Amino acid sequence: MRSEKLLLVGAGLSGAVIGRTLAEAGHSVTVIDKRSHIGGNCHTERDPASGVMVHVYGPHIFHTDDAGVWDYVNRYARFLPYKNQVKTTTRGSVYSLPINLHTINQFFGRTLRPEEAAAFIEDQADTSIEVPESFEEQALRFVGRDLYEAFLKGYTMKQWGCAPSELPASILKRLPVRFTYDDNYFFHRFQGMPEDGYTAMITRILDHPGICVLLDTPFEPGMAQDFDHVFYAGPLDGWFGYDAGRLGYRTLDFERFCERGDWQGCAVMNYGDVTVPWTRITEHKYFAPWERHDETVCYREYSRAAGPGDVPYYPVRLVAEKALLGDYAARAAEAERVTFVGRLGTYRYLDMDVTIREAMDTAAAFLAARTARKRVPAFVHAPL
Repeated sequence: MRSEKLLLVGAGLSGAVIGRTLAEAGHSVTVIDKRSHIGGNCHTERDPASGVMVHVYGPHIFHTDDAGVWDYVNRYARFLPYKNQVKTTTRGSVYSLPINLHTINQFFGRTLRPEEAAAFIEDQADTSIEVPESFEEQALRFVGRDLYEAFLKGYTMKQWGCAPSELPASILKRLPVRFTYDDNYFFHRFQGMPEDGYTAMITRILDHPGICVLLDTPFEPGMAQDFDHVFYAGPLDGWFGYDAGRLGYRTLDFERFCERGDWQGCAVMNYGDVTVPWTRITEHKYFAPWERHDETVCYREYSRAAGPGDVPYYPVRLVAEKALLGDYAARAAEAERVTFVGRLGTYRYLDMDVTIREAMDTAAAFLAARTARKRVPAFVHAPL
């Protein structure tokens, strides 16, 4: 296999993992990013005043059941144990999330055992809804109106900017309800945080003599002609100059504030009341519980529709976006010498572990295609 010149657009997890694999296979890799740092939205940095490791674009907690991905990230960082224990303020009280036995007993003023709580919640549920089609119907069917309105409705309206009745039921299927006192937000076997932050980990992944990293370098269409193949982790619609319209995203605004001591006593405090304008407050020193700091850095987090100049976070993927996505995906499938990857390139919400797994798959698919002298696919993991 001859050495090729490869361009990776985006210095986040997708670009780093694909770039490292292909550099190790003997290819010449150039990674570009329009930002002044690597890591994409996973970027972390030390606050110079407090020493707190700050998740600059909001918190990222690593969790996976994929042993191969867990082994991969541990080659480039020391992961320390981290348990995501989310709290929520609603109606003047603080509760534990996800909804669990403690939440149920506290909210309803009961002392139910697991089997009793399961039967109680089934009585609360709207069993007339046989096949939930919306977020709201999914919630009403499985937890009932009281828990839905206290813990899910207001937060969801703020997060997505629309009524829960307009959102697909699939969004809520990711949220668990537990009839034990387990308040770990995730089920996965492997959970942790990189001791030195995500940016240090991604820096190590990119540290290879076959990789050149260029920051403050936006992608321009003419760049592609200088390379044998492009792996594009930018916005799918951006590849086409948004000529058919823009795909919808939600973005986040952060109101950062610093204090002495502790602010809220936990890493994440959600705010379920729609009258509170922010969705949650994150206290970043709690994402590294092995450290001690006298000062603290917090973010109030606000969600809104993304404009052209905003950082895109969550793909909306409602009916209008899916129709437009279908058009862009069909055109992308015909494009030559480019593979679309990652959250933006495939217009999908991806956790970090899935992003890494798909990047590993994409690099393997490229090498296999070159060995077999076949066309490299535009999508290894299709948007639809």
